Parts: sequence; structure tokens; C-alpha cells
Amino acid sequence: MSIALFPGSFDPFHNGHLEVVERASRLFDEVIVAALRNPQKSEPLFSIEERTDMLEESLAHLDRVRIVGVGTLVVNVASDVGASAIVKGLRAVSDFENELQMAQMNRQLSGVETIFIPTSSQHSFIASRLLREVARFGGDVSTFVPKPVALRLAAKFDRRHDAGGPKEP
Repeated sequence: MSIALFPGSFDPFHNGHLEVVERASRLFDEVIVAALRNPQKSEPLFSIEERTDMLEESLAHLDRVRIVGVGTLVVNVASDVGASAIVKGLRAVSDFENELQMAQMNRQLSGVETIFIPTSSQHSFIASRLLREVARFGGDVSTFVPKPVALRLAAKFDRRHDAGGPKEP
């Protein structure tokens, strides 16, 4: 049985991520999507629990996908779940340099291979960082994320607005 690990912060999960999971699920017997805490990124918008809930809702249509939330090295997760490969999505050439370096480090640490899946051009500009910014300022990101994520983003920023955030005149 071939198992792939698709790790990411998924804060929030978007249609580019969805495309990679769907494509990986056609290549592997099982895909494990791991929501991680990335210490190199700023404080997350959603907790690991919120992200795993959104992943489960967004990926419910895929039979061979399992969701986990973790706070350890990707290679440790890959070993724990028996993954023979790590899947990483690439949006643009600029993603490749960093992802290649991580792939080489992961291979040296564990022997696990990394498979790169480029997103289609319709998703290549989507980044979680940009979605958070647009949503924070009231923009509509619903066409870039699965419906469960769009609902959670709207709720997250409505609560902040109601909790004493800036009011519009």
C-alpha cells in the first residue's frame, strides 16, 4: 500500500491545496494530510483543531484521505504514518528553491522521497497569507477556498469585528 504525506500549515486550506490532494489521491493508495504548526510563520489565524476540522469537511468527498494535526518534524510524521513519499505543491518557480532544500534535508534525515505536484495556473497565485489579508479587510475569498473554509473565515472576522475591532463609519 502506497502512502503519501501532504504536510502544510493550511492556515487556511485553499483550492490550490485541494487540487494537490485530489491529484495525489489518484497517485497513492492513501494520502495523509497533516496540518502543522510552522514556527517560521506568524501566529496562526486558526488553531490546529480548527484547521483539521476544516480539512475533514473540505476533503470529505475523498475516500482515501486521512487528516492529522501534528507539531513535530515532517519526517517523524512520515515515519509514524508509514508514508513512502512526501507530497508538496508548487505554485511558481519561486516555491521550488525552498521546497527543494526541504526535500533534500528530509531525504537525508529519513530516506523519504518528496514528490512535487505543480498546481494549475488557475490556482498558482493563491496563497494562504494573501487570503488571510483579503478576508481580514472584508474581501470575498469564497471562490479561492472550499465552502467550509469560506464559512469559517467569515465567522472568524465577523467575531473580531463584533468583539470591538474597528467599526466602519
